[in-house]
Amino acid sequence: MKFDRESKIYTVIFTFVISFVFVFVLSGLNYLTTSKVKINQELFTVRAVLNAMGISYKSNEEALEIYKSQVKVENVGSYTLFSAVVNGDEVYAILFNGSGLWGNISGVLAVNKDVSKIVGIDFISQSETPGLGGRIEESWFKDQFKNESLVNDRIIVSTTKVSETKDDGQVDAITGATLTSKSIEKIIATYIPILKELLGVK
Repeated sequence: MKFDRESKIYTVIFTFVISFVFVFVLSGLNYLTTSKVKINQELFTVRAVLNAMGISYKSNEEALEIYKSQVKVENVGSYTLFSAVVNGDEVYAILFNGSGLWGNISGVLAVNKDVSKIVGIDFISQSETPGLGGRIEESWFKDQFKNESLVNDRIIVSTTKVSETKDDGQVDAITGATLTSKSIEKIIATYIPILKELLGVK
């Protein structure tokens, strides 16, 4: 049977077949890559937990090994609490989610035993502006939080801080990304009381 290539029936059938082939191929690719994507997502979380807790590693394989052997994971209600002994000190961390300028910011916040200091912070995902708010993932920004004292359960991300003084509860904001910087401040202010409650700290 011959089809008239100029007919509407031919166009409909041709479009249907092409669409079916593309959907089939995309479904196959999705199936083949799902497990890989899941592994990568888990690895992002593992690295963020270790980075926030101040635990060093040299490779993804070593990170997974250290995580499995040294980090205790506990689900408390709707929260995931991580704990480990780092350089002789008990360190606790929590997964966080909060709003940034353009979307969700997720990551890990780690604190010391009495929740008086931030041990570290790291990010798993964010959709902030590249070169501006996206700079929250840069080492210089994250390093400011290491061992910084909490003042009234807060860290101020300041647009005017110029001193290098530690333990004043302040870090420098990202120039040109005030709203994203303040989002991090708000996220920390939200999760510190949660950590205190989970750890029974008053």
